[in-house]
Amino acid sequence: MWADTLFIVFISICTALFGEGLTWLLVYRTEKYQKLKAEVERQCKRLEKKKEAHGDSIDRQQKRKIEREEERLKNSNRDLSLVKMKSMFAIGFAFTALLSMFNSIFDGRVVAKLPFLPISWLQGLSHRNLMGDDYTDCSFIFLYILCTMSIRQNIQKLLGFAPSRAANKHSTNLFGPQSQQLGGYK
Repeated sequence: MWADTLFIVFISICTALFGEGLTWLLVYRTEKYQKLKAEVERQCKRLEKKKEAHGDSIDRQQKRKIEREEERLKNSNRDLSLVKMKSMFAIGFAFTALLSMFNSIFDGRVVAKLPFLPISWLQGLSHRNLMGDDYTDCSFIFLYILCTMSIRQNIQKLLGFAPSRAANKHSTNLFGPQSQQLGGYK
């Protein structure tokens, strides 16, 4: 079981490196991406300076200027996401093929023992294709997903591909602006 667990962690590291290499090949090294990333960084810094300079005492005209800057930043972030989209399809295709291959290798094998009982709606994933009723037994797919989620972001930071804190603070996600959700990084 320990050998399987370590092998899955190794697979996760390799697939994360493969994914980042593919992303670098298709996106990060392109001139368009470099220009958009520099533009987002510049807009973030300009917006932060304007907000710090005016503080809480913002008149209507300054507020409109800041809103226009935020709109430009949002559009630049959208353009940056669209540039990354093509590599996401290639990575998704490659990972689906790899995942199905590894899933067939580890089918029905307990690869780890969880130190907790997963939430009921996660038990189908954590106990996928395993015999028995011990829901602390962990399947390949669950361990692989957990490892990939944690390792990929760290590899992005290590290789310098992760967005800066300033850009990340002003980017939007599915639920709206992150700066409003988290209260910023102050």
